[in-house]
Amino acid sequence: MTAMKIGELAKVANVSQRTIHYYEDLGLISPMEREGASHRLYEEETLARLEKIAALKKLGLSLEEIGSVIELYFGKDDEILAGKQRVIEILRDQLKKVDAQIDELASFRSDLILNIRHMERLYEEYRPDTRA
Repeated sequence: MTAMKIGELAKVANVSQRTIHYYEDLGLISPMEREGASHRLYEEETLARLEKIAALKKLGLSLEEIGSVIELYFGKDDEILAGKQRVIEILRDQLKKVDAQIDELASFRSDLILNIRHMERLYEEYRPDTRA
């Protein structure tokens, strides 16, 4: 694959040109050069970076977290391993947060069930057709 203009890259990567510009602003990707006065050209590695960003986003990483590891994925072997280790740490932190949210929701659910049952008893007690 040769150098691509932003429209071609957007189409191949299945993202908008605006997304590409945004990722550039965040420092996640960069053009390899400019053609003429304003046309950016992108290399194949940029496509690989966009694919890696999409994969990391699917794992639940924020763009800030992705920014902290993306360079590691395109370095030497030991850097790639460091990137994967950092992603594992981020995912473990997310799991802890999700587990805490699940506990909170389970507690909230139990409270809701108790409140529903209480309100149903009150309703039954005060329903006109059940009062003597």
